[in-house]
Amino acid sequence: MGWRDRFGLRKANRRGKVRFDRASEDSDIKALIDFAKSRVGVEFFVEPETFATRTTAVAVATDGEWIRRRCGSPEVIRKVASKLAVPAYDVQIMGYPQRMRDWSARNKRGLSLDD
Repeated sequence: MGWRDRFGLRKANRRGKVRFDRASEDSDIKALIDFAKSRVGVEFFVEPETFATRTTAVAVATDGEWIRRRCGSPEVIRKVASKLAVPAYDVQIMGYPQRMRDWSARNKRGLSLDD
């Protein structure tokens, strides 16, 4: 059974109004799952679909490290989060965590966690 069958990704890719972005793939969901399993304190933040991009999810670890991948629909990432027992938030309501911005700022300047 593929990821699409397990989490409803195939159905999520059929609907929507996006014209410029590619559809979500198994590798997108797998990357989010692998990130969540290999980091501590991961939370998912669901970003809404726009005209240019499909629904995406940002996985943020306790130290602020993060990745963003297409997820098809909010329902798909909520199923993944439920299976992994991690929280999933709507970014329009919660916003992004400060630790994510701090991590991005450190890495943008090329600094390590020890600096």
